[in-house]
Amino acid sequence: MDLSFRYAERRDTALILKFIKELAEYEKMLHEVVATEELLEDWIFNKQKAEVMFAMADGKEAGFALFFHNFSTFLGRAGIYLEDLYVNPEYRGCGIGKALLKKLGKVAKERGCGRLEWWCLDWNKPSIDFYRSMGAEPMEDWTVYRIAGESLNKLADD
Repeated sequence: MDLSFRYAERRDTALILKFIKELAEYEKMLHEVVATEELLEDWIFNKQKAEVMFAMADGKEAGFALFFHNFSTFLGRAGIYLEDLYVNPEYRGCGIGKALLKKLGKVAKERGCGRLEWWCLDWNKPSIDFYRSMGAEPMEDWTVYRIAGESLNKLADD
């Protein structure tokens, strides 16, 4: 298999949404996806708030990574936050997920970033095992907090 990578272009917006929905279905969270092609196009390509990289297997999009920069005050430099990593089921077990992570590691290094990080659902043992095999370590003593929807509106309006 010939494996290569390419950054998404505006014309890929429908495919990005398709992959997001497939990932959400796997995570049993499809009901939470409210993203549309219009929203993705605006935030990824117009506002440039995220980037998407495709893993290409023999010229076909086999998976993707959606990521953006965050910032560590402790390190004094940006990092890369990986929001989504997805490989089509037909390509799983072929090393594409590993190759995508390695490619993102290279991007982080080339950009002078201090870290590459992401979240993983606690029940997703196959992914946890995969990430651990790549050298990733779970963050102990940290809890993710989120304000969204009506809570965000109330916070902003008070």
